[in-house]
Parts: sequence; structure tokens; C-alpha cells
Amino acid sequence: MPFFALTIFTGAFLLFQVQPLMGKYLLPWFGGGPGVWTTCLLFFQVLLLGGYAYAHGSARWLKPRAQVGVHLLLLAGALTVLPITPAETWKPSGQEHPTPQILWLLTVCLGLPYLVLSSTGPLMQHWFSRAHPGRSPYRLYAISNAGSLLALVSYPFFFEAHFTRRTQATGWAWGFGAYALVTVVCAVKQWREQSANDPANPGNDGHEVLTPRLSAGPRLLWLLLPACASMLLLATTNKMCQDVAAVPFLWVLPLALYLLSFILCFDHPRWYGRAVFTPALGIALAAASWVLFAGVEAPLRAQLIVYAAALFVGCMVCHGELYRLRPAPTHLTAFYLTIAAGGAVGGGFVAVLAPMIFTDYYELHWGWALCAGLLLVVCWRDRTRSDAKVWRAQACGLTGLALLGLDRALAWVGAHSVVLPPSGWLGLRIGTGALVVWLAAGWVGRGKFQRFRFWREWTVAGLGIGMLVLAGTLWTHARQAEANVVARARNFYGILKLCEYRRDDPANHYLLLQHGRITHGIQFTDPAAARWPASYYAEGSGVALAVDALPSGPRRMGVLGLGVGTMAAWGRAGDTVRFYEINPQVHGLAATRFTYLRDSPARVEVVMGDARLSLESEPPQAFDLLVLDAFSSDAVPVHLLTREAFAVYARHVQPDGILAVHISNRYLDLTPVVVAAARHFNYQLALIHLDESDDDDEDAADPPWWVYSSSWILLTRNPDGFESPAIREAASEVNTNRARVRLWTDDYASVFQILQ
Repeated sequence: MPFFALTIFTGAFLLFQVQPLMGKYLLPWFGGGPGVWTTCLLFFQVLLLGGYAYAHGSARWLKPRAQVGVHLLLLAGALTVLPITPAETWKPSGQEHPTPQILWLLTVCLGLPYLVLSSTGPLMQHWFSRAHPGRSPYRLYAISNAGSLLALVSYPFFFEAHFTRRTQATGWAWGFGAYALVTVVCAVKQWREQSANDPANPGNDGHEVLTPRLSAGPRLLWLLLPACASMLLLATTNKMCQDVAAVPFLWVLPLALYLLSFILCFDHPRWYGRAVFTPALGIALAAASWVLFAGVEAPLRAQLIVYAAALFVGCMVCHGELYRLRPAPTHLTAFYLTIAAGGAVGGGFVAVLAPMIFTDYYELHWGWALCAGLLLVVCWRDRTRSDAKVWRAQACGLTGLALLGLDRALAWVGAHSVVLPPSGWLGLRIGTGALVVWLAAGWVGRGKFQRFRFWREWTVAGLGIGMLVLAGTLWTHARQAEANVVARARNFYGILKLCEYRRDDPANHYLLLQHGRITHGIQFTDPAAARWPASYYAEGSGVALAVDALPSGPRRMGVLGLGVGTMAAWGRAGDTVRFYEINPQVHGLAATRFTYLRDSPARVEVVMGDARLSLESEPPQAFDLLVLDAFSSDAVPVHLLTREAFAVYARHVQPDGILAVHISNRYLDLTPVVVAAARHFNYQLALIHLDESDDDDEDAADPPWWVYSSSWILLTRNPDGFESPAIREAASEVNTNRARVRLWTDDYASVFQILQ
């Protein structure tokens, strides 16, 4: 037992330690968005399926000594692949579709070692169950998940914080060597203890030992329950990364909760009880629905807590019911293979299929609905009435939740209704509560509560009603998001919505491009107003003051982030404005639905691909002004704010040129990050805040409604660069001592210090 446990624990630790490590390597190469990690998770789930399939096939069709020989051969091959660090030649040129390239890169660099590690859990448990037929191997599965959880929790707080990526990769290679040694020990023990002709071992003569067949229902649930949990994992991770940044902690947190649910459910049945988790799921989904409707109005920490709680409760339901359906050890490898297949199905749905069939992030809606639906199905299939207390507690919990929901609905209607005064609605709520208490007391008093036999049917009916309410709520949220949207697009980089406002007012009719929940720019359709630089680029903004501070004559301006092309409005005849944009759909909309690019008197160039990679491969561009506008969205591309990135920018900016960094962000205070870079590279800086008007009237004079509140930091090495009276007057003081944070690098970046 100790060597099997050590091998499984070490393999699981390495399996999940390498996931955020490879994600950090790939993130700067493919735009720094959540899609990178989602694609990585898909690869890991598919390879996990491959490892489980190999373990199942080996256990079913190979003799014991053949299993040992094949596994040691694969292990030796995996050792030859080390180290796993991807070479610089893997960097994309900018025109490839990211998903297949990421999958192929991971396959070549990590495929064989990851396949071997993936097979460790089921294969070692199979060997253990044959060597010790009277002992349950399922506790080893909990040990495997404990190793995985330790790897995930330790990565952002220890390994990422103290070691560079290269050191981490080297340490991982040495760890894989140690894993190989303990695996060899287990293989030798298996070789010695299991005779090739032992008739007690299935597969010892090349034929499967007959075991009782399972019906299709449990096998289908083996697939659907882990598929739902996997959907919830990836969809929740996407949501969190979109709202903050694609950083390892926000990869690790959902994955850790997912694994924790596996550990608890497969350790002992006491950790999961329907009577507790059925109403808990209702509460979690109600809170998650509230956060969806609140949108950006909900505090960031509240969003993260609610989404994390909904994920954990949903996974506990899926994995708890999965454990209830566990088979005898003779079906062990088939059980784990089906679980892995379900994980791959759920991951494939979110990473591959959802972007093709959905125009918004509706996979989280579907995951929640599927979780509730599966709980309804397993309760409906469970015909046992032996544990009446559990069914009664479950039904009572659902009833209490329904009554609470009714009360909150009446409170909401009362707050928005003019039919009755607030006191009338309060009285209605009190009267409804009193009526319910009176009916319940009478039912209990007449003894009907104790004699009632249909608690299971009550539970199923309650779950069915809850399913309908949840479906209606999620459908309403999806329909609500369609208001004013005239076009929508989705790809690897996110959701784009083209919105149209004030169609009946030609003078103020305008188009707005939204990426996720963040405005990427607006433009009036009236030809006279269409040339105005609006939103974050308007007169008085930091970038406008930077343009005014440039010397006369032809100017070269670079812009990281195209948006709708508003920066082109500042170009004059003889100027060059060079945009860098990673999302081809942004370019398509900016070029066809907005006119900034084609109306500009300047020469406009658009370079497709990740801005940093493009700048790294280009000769010096001699920009007079380089604008960094990629950080106002919810998912901040961290790799564009590191020391290495600023070194690239310095190569392309004139010695007396200006860097303008747009740091407007709802959740992150990027000021200390830019200040740390300015201190490192000896830049002077000026912080420019522009507050928008509280008056939504288009006739407001200062500033007009279409001028957005913005924060820009201007950087220059020119001692006289910020002597402009306009900049001196607009600049705000930066407390560099209070704002001090560690300089971000490609090996280190932490968003926790800058959460607002």
C-alpha cells in the first residue's frame, strides 16, 4: 500500500503542477486571454482520457507481466522527452488559429509524459486490487486527488512566487525522475507478486473474466455527471478570468474546488448528503443568477465568491452522485475511463463547440441547468424508500427554499409596483407567511406529517419546478442581453457585440463596440460628428494631451489595441498610425461598421497578431508616440505589462518619444505596475485623470456625455517632455511609495496587490 500510494500521490502532484506551468509559458504567445487556459484544460482532459483508456486496455487485454513491461517502456520514452519547456520556435507568427496550434504544441512537448502520468491512478489501483483483492482501491483515488489539490494550491503561493519558469520546469523534470523510480518499485513488486498464470487475476491469460453486466442507465450517468462537472469547471474559469485577468490563481481556484469535491466524495459517503446539497444547490444557483443580472454592479469579490461557491456545490452534487453509482472493483478501470471521457466531453463542449454554436458565454447557463437536471434524474431513478428521513429532509429543504424565493419575489414586485403601496405589499408578505405557518402547523398537528409516504415524489416534483424556474431565469438573462445589439461575434478571443443607440435621433445616433462587458469605442453616424475622437480618446484625455505634446511635422504613432480605430482620428496628413490587433473580428468590425480608419487623413496600418510578438519580430519603428490600450477590459493581458514587454517598447520609441498607457479598469489599479516599470527604466511619468460628466444630457458642455472617464499614464525619457502647460495642469500626483509593488516580469506577476 505505501508504495502504491506514494506513486499515485507523486504522479497526481506532477500531473497538476505542470498545468499552470505550461499555461504560463503559452499565455504570452497567444494573446494572454482566457481562451489559452481553456484550450490547455481541454488538452489535459483529453490526455487524461487517453491515459485512462491505456490503463483500461492494459488491465483488460494484457497479462500482468506484459502490463509491467509496456508501462516501463512508456515511462522510459517519457524520460527522453524531458525537459518539457517549449522552444522559441513554437512562437506563433500571428496568423494561425490558436486552438489547434496550442494543442499541437502541448502534444509534442508534453504529450508522452502527461499520458504516462494520467494512467498512474487507475493502473496502480488496478494492480493494488489484484494484489489485495479484499481491500477497496477507492481510497487511493482520494489520495490521487489530494496530490492534485496540493500541486494546485502550492503553485501560485509558493512555486510561482519563488521560482522562475525555467527553474520550475527543471524541478518538475527532476520530480518526474523521482516518480519514475517509485513506479519501477511498484512494477517490480507487481512482477514478483503476480504470477503470469494466476487464475485469480482477470486478464492473466489474455481473456476477460466474466463479470455482471451493468445497465445502460448507470453507464450513461458515469459519463454525464463528470461531463457536467467539467463544463462547470471550464465555464466558471472562463468567467473568472474574463472578469479579472488570465493568471494562475484564477486557473487554480476553480480547479482546486473541482478536485476538492472529488476528494471529499470519493473519500467517504459522509461528505455528501442529498438532504444538504439539494437545497445548497438551489441557494448557490439563485445567488449565481443574481450575480448574472447584477453584472458589473456586483462587487468583484462577491462575484468570485458566488461563482466559486456555485462551482463547488455543483461539483459536489455531480461527484457525490457519481460515487453513489460506483461499481464493483472488477469494473474499476471502465468506471475511471468513463469518468475521464465525461471530463473530455465537458471540456470539449466549452473549449471547442460552445464558441461555434453560441454567440455569448451561455455554456455557464447550460452547465447550471444540466447540473440541476441531472440531480432531478438521479432522484427520479432512485426508487428506494428505505431512508425516509433523507427524502423528508430533502423535500422540506426544497420547500423552505421555495417559500423563501416566493417571499423575495413578492418583495421585488412590491418595490417596482404601483398597484399597492409598500405597506400593502409588506402586509401581503406577512399574511402569506402566516398562512403557510398555519397550514403547516395543522398538517403536523393532525399527524399527517409523520404518516406522509410520498417524500420522494415531493422531492422530484420540487426539483422539476425548480428546474423550470432556473431555465426561465437563465433564458430571461440571455434575452435581456440582446437589447440594442445589431451584430454579435465570438471567437477564441472573446465576445464582440455591435450595439446601436438613438436611431430616432440622427444627430446623436451612434454605434458602440463592446468586448465582453467593456466598451471598445463609440462613433456617431452623422458625418460631421463621425470624425470626433470619442470615449477614452476625447479632448482632454491623457492620450489627447500626449498627441498635442508631440513635435510638429510628420509623426509616427503606434497603438496596441485597435478597438474601433478611434486613435486614427488624431492622425494628420503626413502622419502614420500603426495599429496592432490580435482579434481579426475586431479588425473586421472596425473596418466595415466604423469609419475612423478610412476617414483618417493619416496613413493607417493594421498589423494582425499579438502586439508584443509582432513588435519583437519587427525592426525599430521609431514611434513618436506608442499607445498601450489593452488593459481596460476585464481580462488584462499581463504579458504586455512586464519588464520584458517594456524593454520591447523602448526599442520602438524615439529617445524623446512618449509611451501612453491606458490604465482605466474597473477592478484593478494598474498605477503601481506602471510606476514600477517607469522606475526600472528611468521614465518620467504623468498621471492624467479625466472624469466624465454626471449629466447624461447630450447638451452638457463640459464634458459632453460621449466623453468617458479615463486614466492614462504618460512616460518619457525626455527631461522636457512634460513641460506642456496642459499636461502640467492636468497631471495628478502619484504617491510612488504607497504604490510600490514588485516589478512584473514574464516569470512573476500578481494581480492580488492591485485589486481595487
